[in-house]
Amino acid sequence: MQELILNLREKLEKIVRRSDASGLLFSGGLDTSILAGLNPHMDAITVSLKSFGEDISYAELVARHLNLTHYHRIVTVDEAISSIPNVIKILQSFDPAIPNDLAVYFGLMYVKGLGVNEVMTGDGADEIFAGYDYMKKIKDLNPYLKRIASSMSFSSNKLGDFFGMKISQPYLNRELIDCALDIPIKFKMREEDGKVWGKWILRKAFEDILPKEIIWQCKRPLEYGSGMTKLREIISSKISDDEFEEKKKLYPINFLNKEHIYYYEIYRKEIGEIPKPKGTQKECPGCGAGMECTAFHCKVCGYVLICEERR
Repeated sequence: MQELILNLREKLEKIVRRSDASGLLFSGGLDTSILAGLNPHMDAITVSLKSFGEDISYAELVARHLNLTHYHRIVTVDEAISSIPNVIKILQSFDPAIPNDLAVYFGLMYVKGLGVNEVMTGDGADEIFAGYDYMKKIKDLNPYLKRIASSMSFSSNKLGDFFGMKISQPYLNRELIDCALDIPIKFKMREEDGKVWGKWILRKAFEDILPKEIIWQCKRPLEYGSGMTKLREIISSKISDDEFEEKKKLYPINFLNKEHIYYYEIYRKEIGEIPKPKGTQKECPGCGAGMECTAFHCKVCGYVLICEERR
């Protein structure tokens, strides 16, 4: 086990050192805190919705511990709501993950203003090191992680292109992905002090450079940590129950909730029709858009396919 830990640490250290990123989208979560620990000279930016979000307390703790140059971008509700059409237009999507994407959007906008041209993110760590809670229920997790690793993509890349910025993603480096997929599941999902933790080996590999409360913190999706999840409640309040039922009949799409319809109507206005499958693509059961054959997730509407591994 110690050899696996040392090998993982050495590979990630080398990848981070090779990066020219001078900025870091920094939530204070495990993944970005490790990156900050490996290169504390990057400008770290934390985004949160005004009066909401837990990330800032964790981020400030790590910033003090590592003596980071740390910026906090506070976004008002009005700013966030008014930026939704632009984010949907950039991503060509009405995926309900928009609140998560807004945190990335405002973070990149802020560091662009600092003159940063390359930004590092923690994308991919949860996918290759089994960081999501739902993965604890999957009996044969290794094939599932391999399939995710072959098809995962992140909105930070499209948002980076929009701002003319290069996105550095150390956890998506091919060498690190191969290393992670070779690590037995028992070292990714493992019990520690009476609790089963995802990303166990990643935590152990860097527990000497970060405070214990950072290494052993629970997973916080970016939209929750940034407080952007509050937008869901605000947006849903804009559509009545009767209006929701009428609009579900109007559009041939499998909507999850009122918020989903709100994003879709912006999508219709900003982009237009949903693109049909091309070539070898399969049809999304949720909206009819084209999906790659190996994909779990529709990039247009956010529909997630149920597969045998997740039942």
